[in-house]
Amino acid sequence: MGRAPVDGVAVLEGMFVPTIQDLGALAIAISLIGALVMPHNLFLHSALVLSRKHQRTSAGIKDGCFYSLLEVAAALIISFAINVAVICVGGAVCSSPDLSPDVQASCSDISLSNAYFLLRDVLGSWASTLFGIALLASGQSSTITGTYAGQYVMQGFLDLHLASWLRNLLTRLVAIVPSLAVAIVAGAQGAGNLIIASSIILSFGLPYALIPLLKTSSPVKMGPFTNHATVTVAAYIIGTVVIAVNCVLVVQACVEYLVSDNLPQSIQIPLGIAIALILLIYVVSLALLARRPVTEVTYISANEESSAELDAYLGSPPHDYARGMDDGGEEGGEGRSEGKESGGERKGERRRGRGGR
Repeated sequence: MGRAPVDGVAVLEGMFVPTIQDLGALAIAISLIGALVMPHNLFLHSALVLSRKHQRTSAGIKDGCFYSLLEVAAALIISFAINVAVICVGGAVCSSPDLSPDVQASCSDISLSNAYFLLRDVLGSWASTLFGIALLASGQSSTITGTYAGQYVMQGFLDLHLASWLRNLLTRLVAIVPSLAVAIVAGAQGAGNLIIASSIILSFGLPYALIPLLKTSSPVKMGPFTNHATVTVAAYIIGTVVIAVNCVLVVQACVEYLVSDNLPQSIQIPLGIAIALILLIYVVSLALLARRPVTEVTYISANEESSAELDAYLGSPPHDYARGMDDGGEEGGEGRSEGKESGGERKGERRRGRGGR
């Protein structure tokens, strides 16, 4: 951005006062939301928090939440900065008055197949190389996070435990085969459109992961660790805006397609009714998901915190205690009872030892 003639004031104005000029710009904006905040990463972050070792006490949980917040915020800020830089550089380059006819033609229809040529001709050969490395890193990151998120979803929701090689094979085939088929059949232009379409689909799926995440902010589930009311209200507003923008995109795209001359009237009416029903199901299902009550208590109680502090004082690893809590069966209860009994015996021995001295 330093070498490209970017108007900083216009960039800030576009961030806080966004304007959508046409349907294509709206589709790109929604695809950016889906690509930046991928729904499956919400499950991945929750699983990564549980995999870390920390004391099951109020102070330990607060520390874990604080460091997780820093990690997620840093990742999102960096991703946001990269997206802003790429968009601003592209806009500044294409609006330059010193463009060659070939570059002007490329600016009229920018895709992955010609974006690097545009950057190379204007910003230098290093720009196209850096762009290619960034695309490769982005693909690897998406593949890794998708694989891990799929593992946690299959284990947590479906209770499926597969071998690592089989899980990696299945997830990669699901990701690679459709993309490879589209690239072979439709070429580079089709692959670029597939990326935008997949990001739009991710944006449509985002509310199904976001609403349950917001529901966990209930005092019934989180107890003293619930989010502040301001944070919860702001998150619900953002989620509602995402849902509304998704519906607007579908309605505008479908209306533009249905009123075109490519479809006969005998197909326009049934297709319009089917699309309207799909949108209705989408909105109603999200509304029912949002109104679903939260009844299961999962936060750590005062008794459990005292037991965790006792285990930490006696030298028991906190993750062993957490494993017993997760089991939820007789073995977990027996383990905690035995831990308390052995803890009492060790305390008695310490008292007798001090009395003997």
